[in-house]
Amino acid sequence: MTRVLIAEDDSVARRLLTVHLEKWGYAVTCTADGTAAWEAFESDANIEIAILDWNMPGIDGIELCRRMRAQRTVRSLYILLCTANNAVGDVIEGLNAGADDYLTKPLDRGELRARLRVGQRTLSLETTLRRRIDELNDALAHVKQLQGLIPICMHCKNIRNDGDVWQRVEQYLADRGNVKFSHGVCDECLEKHYPEPATP
Repeated sequence: MTRVLIAEDDSVARRLLTVHLEKWGYAVTCTADGTAAWEAFESDANIEIAILDWNMPGIDGIELCRRMRAQRTVRSLYILLCTANNAVGDVIEGLNAGADDYLTKPLDRGELRARLRVGQRTLSLETTLRRRIDELNDALAHVKQLQGLIPICMHCKNIRNDGDVWQRVEQYLADRGNVKFSHGVCDECLEKHYPEPATP
């Protein structure tokens, strides 16, 4: 369940937002001013969406955006900034402060739900991208482990690992390259070790 933080000083607007979001299946944390919203945000790392009023007592929506963006550097966060002003300058200021989108007051229920869905799609894409990056980093780490000078015995072909222990080649590569082996016999060894019986 997606966790949403609401920061709205108007009690009626705050109540309507809470009712709508809970009806749509969101887990809601509701606050009446910017200071309380910041404290709730700091104490709950699972908040994924924030709906912030621009003008609030204490910390306003713009400053709240900046603080949230500065703190949340690992987990994804989608911020909707609510304002009675839809002037281009205000929109630009809000986006530059870290908001992902904005809503003009009075809020339209259909528009709010649509923008929340956009936020969820964005969060899902960011999560998928972060997982792919982690997978690529893991793969790169394995590749780096197989680079460089490898000490190998000239007779038995065992390899000395980082702990100064000799291992079979198969085990050494499996530990570092996430690979599995299926054994076979090459043509040269087949002829050497399993010669065809002489024809009488």
